[in-house]
Amino acid sequence: MSARMPPAGATTLLVIAKEPVPGRVKTRLTPPFSPGEAAELAAAALEDTLRTVLTLPASRRVLVLDGRPGPWLPRGYDVLPQSAGALDERIAAAFGTCSGPALLIGMDTPQITPSLLAPALSPGAWDGCDAWFGPAEDGGFWALGLAAPDPGLVRGVPMSRPDTGEIQRARLIGAGLAVRDLPALRDVDTAEDALHVAAAAPHGRFADALTRLGGAAVR
Repeated sequence: MSARMPPAGATTLLVIAKEPVPGRVKTRLTPPFSPGEAAELAAAALEDTLRTVLTLPASRRVLVLDGRPGPWLPRGYDVLPQSAGALDERIAAAFGTCSGPALLIGMDTPQITPSLLAPALSPGAWDGCDAWFGPAEDGGFWALGLAAPDPGLVRGVPMSRPDTGEIQRARLIGAGLAVRDLPALRDVDTAEDALHVAAAAPHGRFADALTRLGGAAVR
């Protein structure tokens, strides 16, 4: 049975992220970038993401953070620490903090725009829909929304694999949920990814940081 439609703006927006510390984030960007430069790019991606989320209708905006807040964090967020465990456990725990509809995104898609996420946050977003799924081009997923957050829908899904998204979406379908899809996006994992994402959002902080750090040199 599909979820009833909640009022507009009733969805909790979750951003799951890691503090941009050199050597702990975006390690696949090194080389060609140094650990410090990779952390700068991660901070810019996170700031773009957080600022976009601020423009979206929500009942609450939550940063689920591994680490400590920094100057990249704008006002308007509650900050919760990530749980222990693998990524599936941390995502599951983030959903477990929500009592109503929730949409979770990561920090690897700074090219997101309000229009990309609008379908999942519109007044009729949950009318006849139990879950929203945003596939990533690498086989993962960049967004996951649940009308009735159940950690068990995520826990145990193998992460960081080419079939992660396929397995996660199948888990939703197998639970009898009505699933709607968001557009596929490219995650920032490698230097090549960074170039593509910056081109998709040329006026963002991420694109500015990539240009400043000589991103054109990795072509």
